[in-house]
Amino acid sequence: MEIVSSRPLPARPYSLPNLLTYGRIVAVPLVVGCMYGQIVLEGGIWLRWVAVALFIAAGITDFLDGWLARSWGQQSSFGRMLDPIADKLLVSSCLLMLAADGTIVGWSLWAAIVILCREILVSGLREYLAELQVSVPVTRLAKWKTSVQLVAIGFLLAGFAGDELVMTRSYLGFPLVTDTGLVLLWVSALLTLYTGYDYFRAGILHLTEE
Repeated sequence: MEIVSSRPLPARPYSLPNLLTYGRIVAVPLVVGCMYGQIVLEGGIWLRWVAVALFIAAGITDFLDGWLARSWGQQSSFGRMLDPIADKLLVSSCLLMLAADGTIVGWSLWAAIVILCREILVSGLREYLAELQVSVPVTRLAKWKTSVQLVAIGFLLAGFAGDELVMTRSYLGFPLVTDTGLVLLWVSALLTLYTGYDYFRAGILHLTEE
C-alpha cells in the first residue's frame, strides 16, 4: 500500500454520489429497526425480508456512489470522508444485531470481533494521518473485502428465513443460507486481517520516516 499526500477536493455535499451515501446511512436505523422488531418484539418473518431488501439496496448504493463519483468527475472531500463511515455504520450495526439474535454465535463471533476491531484500528489510523495531511488510499483488496462482508451479512440477515425457504423448496436438511453467510464471514475476517495489517504497516512506515 502506498500513502500519498492528500489533495484538496471540493466538498460537493449535494452531489448524487453523496446523496446515495446519505441514503446508505438512513438505511442503518431502518435495517436495525426491522431486526429489532422481528427479534425483540417477535414480529413477523416478513420484517426479516424487509431488512434484507433494505440492506441490498444500501449495498448497491455502496457500489454506485463511488462509480458515479469517478465516472462523472464528482469526487469530493465530503464523499471521501463520509463513504467509509457509512460502510462501517452499516456493517457494525448489522453484525451486532446478528449476534444478538444468535445467527452469529460461538466461534463465528470471533470473525465479527476481528472485523469490528479492524474497522476501529483503521479509522483511528486514518484520523491521525489526516491531521498530518496524509491520505491512505483504499486498495483493491480492501474493496473486495468490503464486498465479501456485504454479501456475507446479506445471507446472514436472511438467516433462518432463508433456510426455511430453501429447505422447503429443495428438501435440504441443513441451513444452507446461514452456513453460506458464516463461511463468507470468515473469509471476510481473513481479508480484514490482511488489509488491516497492510494499513497498519503503511501507517507505521510513514510515522517512522517522519
